[in-house]
Amino acid sequence: MPEQYGYEAENVNPPLSIESVPEDVDSLALIVDDPDAVEPAGEVWTHWLVWNVPPDTTTIPEDWEVEDAAEGTNDFGEVGYGGPNPPDAEHRYRFKLFALETTLDLPPETDADGLAEAMDGHVIAATKLDGTYPA
Repeated sequence: MPEQYGYEAENVNPPLSIESVPEDVDSLALIVDDPDAVEPAGEVWTHWLVWNVPPDTTTIPEDWEVEDAAEGTNDFGEVGYGGPNPPDAEHRYRFKLFALETTLDLPPETDADGLAEAMDGHVIAATKLDGTYPA
């Protein structure tokens, strides 16, 4: 991933393209996390949680001003995007997109566990894109 997406750089989300969303989807949800953070941080680190993205969305632009969806609290303790900030080595970042058969009524303080619990039983399809970011 380019440097500007990092937490200590511009800390803006990268652009994402969305295609082939199944029919009968009411909303999309996005979870961005760092599975390589388990060793230095003790857990998979959540960088971004977004839900209630309209299912006809085809692009999430760089530095997206989320107005037609909702964001949760990342592991930096902030609502919204928190970019990569690997402390020890290059890390992988997973952009996981979920097609849901419902919309979710969740507060902004919702964390990854809360979002996963709310999505349970409502996922129609899912996909994942991985990126890396250097230390």
